Amino acid sequence: MKIVICLNTAWNLWNMRRELIKVMVAAGHEVVAVAPPDEYAPRLATLGCRFVALPMDNRGTHPGRDALLLWRFWRLLRRERPDAFLGYTVKPNVYGSLAAHALGIPVINNIAGLGSVFIKGGPLAWLVRQLYRLALKHSTKVFFQNADDLGLFVGGGLVPPDRVALLPGSGVDLARFALAPSPQRQPGAMRFVLIGRLLRDKGVWEFVEAARIVRRQWPAAECCLLGFVDAPNPAAISRAEVDTWVRAGAIHYLGVSDDVRKEIAQADCIVLPSYREGTPRSLLEAAAMGRPIITTDAIGCREAVDNGRNGYLCKVADAKDLADKMERMLRLSCDERTQMGIEGRRMMEERFDEKIVLHKYLDAIAAVRP
Repeated sequence: MKIVICLNTAWNLWNMRRELIKVMVAAGHEVVAVAPPDEYAPRLATLGCRFVALPMDNRGTHPGRDALLLWRFWRLLRRERPDAFLGYTVKPNVYGSLAAHALGIPVINNIAGLGSVFIKGGPLAWLVRQLYRLALKHSTKVFFQNADDLGLFVGGGLVPPDRVALLPGSGVDLARFALAPSPQRQPGAMRFVLIGRLLRDKGVWEFVEAARIVRRQWPAAECCLLGFVDAPNPAAISRAEVDTWVRAGAIHYLGVSDDVRKEIAQADCIVLPSYREGTPRSLLEAAAMGRPIITTDAIGCREAVDNGRNGYLCKVADAKDLADKMERMLRLSCDERTQMGIEGRRMMEERFDEKIVLHKYLDAIAAVRP
């Protein structure tokens, strides 16, 4: 079969859907990867797929530009004539799906979190819901990464209940993210790392404020940020803000990495105080490598933590409660934190193995075979 897979960045295709592309190619499918071009686009050819650049305004909501995007999707899909369209992220899921439906191409969607629009609500959230209702109405399969989002879409009439399925997030490659020994440090000299795009709704501000609180009592504790600054998102944290925090001694900025395993291995605890997620891949990868995690008791985030077993849950948008959980982690012995990491690894093996996700996708593709 010929399959088009589309995301909002080539970086996303490479970092988040690489294994899916590889297994589709290995199964004999012709895979066309579609996204706005960036420095990661040339790497996709090494996976055995063909990359097609598609300009996409990921930041904006201008109706004229979105109408142009819909036309671009229709033109691309009419030219390629795939047997299935796989959509991820808001604009491919909406405009790519609408174009595919118009051409009679089967669609498989993945709703990997709902982002800042659903967090804030208001007229724009209402509009996005209506667009989703139109776009998903005729989809063959709509995958969700947590039960809350699935319930919201089915309960709100945005997708027919007989078309949905639940995935364990994006899963985690348990062989690649192998259990790693914890760093050897002096008491109180832990390293906390937040991994992700530096966005306000990822809880970056709360993490920085919590770092200030923690370091007053635990000056040897280190708090680090790893991820893109000035991301194409209205909630993006600016480089100027990050530089201010670094100069004040609140945090260290580690830049970006093509291999987060190195940073996870050097961390003692991974923190993600996000307001809402699908299921955060960074937490799954950290747990697979045996690192305890701290995240919010929020939709998508809570799926990765059994509170007290492999980490702690904190309140959403509450820097003081986050600091309390970080200090609680600091008070644990090295053996207790190691045991938390072992429990996290066991949890990933039981529930979040990437093979589960890949098999469900191959089954969904086989179901639309002409």
